[in-house]
Amino acid sequence: MKPVIYGLSGLSLTDAERAFFAEADPVGYILFKRNVGDRAQLRALTDELRTLSGRDDLPILIDQEGGKVARMGPPEWPAFPAGPAFDALYEIAPASAIEAARVNAQAIALMLAEVGITVDCLPLLDVRQPETTPAIAERVFGAEPMRVSALGRATIEGLRRGGVVGVVKHMPGHGRAVVDSHYELPVVKADAHALESDLEPFHTLKDAPMGMTAHVVYEAWDSERPGTLSPVIVEDVIRRRIGFDGLLMTDDIDMKALSGSAGEKAAAAIAAGCDVALDCWARMNEMVDIAERTGELTTAGRERLDRAMATIADGCEEAELDALIAKRDELLAIAQADA
Repeated sequence: MKPVIYGLSGLSLTDAERAFFAEADPVGYILFKRNVGDRAQLRALTDELRTLSGRDDLPILIDQEGGKVARMGPPEWPAFPAGPAFDALYEIAPASAIEAARVNAQAIALMLAEVGITVDCLPLLDVRQPETTPAIAERVFGAEPMRVSALGRATIEGLRRGGVVGVVKHMPGHGRAVVDSHYELPVVKADAHALESDLEPFHTLKDAPMGMTAHVVYEAWDSERPGTLSPVIVEDVIRRRIGFDGLLMTDDIDMKALSGSAGEKAAAAIAAGCDVALDCWARMNEMVDIAERTGELTTAGRERLDRAMATIADGCEEAELDALIAKRDELLAIAQADA
């Protein structure tokens, strides 16, 4: 099994993709708006991916956060709020905010599970700072580590109850970035003491099943390499100091924060200690390059993968999507009434 999660080019697999994926046997796949039509099409696509892999517990990922980051949306599916809505409620009613985050995540999970999606790249555990780039600030749970931790844990639990695995991101913290790593490399100059507050939510949720790295340079830890490519960040900070032992994937290696070919970046991330490289754009030449430059998923990586996917069966429970959304909206209305 190749230590990579690949994107797909369209609403169905091409013959070339089908042949390549059958040979490469990647860890899993990630879906975007270009892959999403309606319920029947999406379920057929995920079913084919499972059949092709021969794994019922195949990780099929999506970024379904709510707000601007939502690959599935109206009119086929309901819209969901982003993290700041729960942050606002927490300000006046913490327990209600935690419950709202949980039922919101459970509703998202039910929607995803219906069409065969098994992993949601949520929650963000990045702690907002005054200077945080809007690319992160508009999505997070707030500026206080304990609040971010509480809402993040509720989200992981809600996803699990709905039959979906959550991914904590962006380890070890993207909140101090002042530029968008989709387009350029953020450099964080804060000292190690200041960075402790960024680590707090990730340490609190160190038992999360999956995590995603940040393409950010942290000068206090490694002034030369972004977190995704740094053995210091991956092994010393994420694995040891945070204590995270879940499946660790990169953020999209095509983001402009990283330089080099797709295969070079993927190989460097694996060498740094990441379990899996995330390659989102379904460019066949780049997918082949990655496959040629990476070996097999490590034994430890396979154990983490199996453990993560097993959490679905451990926590899934019956619930109605409309009822969960209604409960969330009733709770969020508390903040609106207080405004």
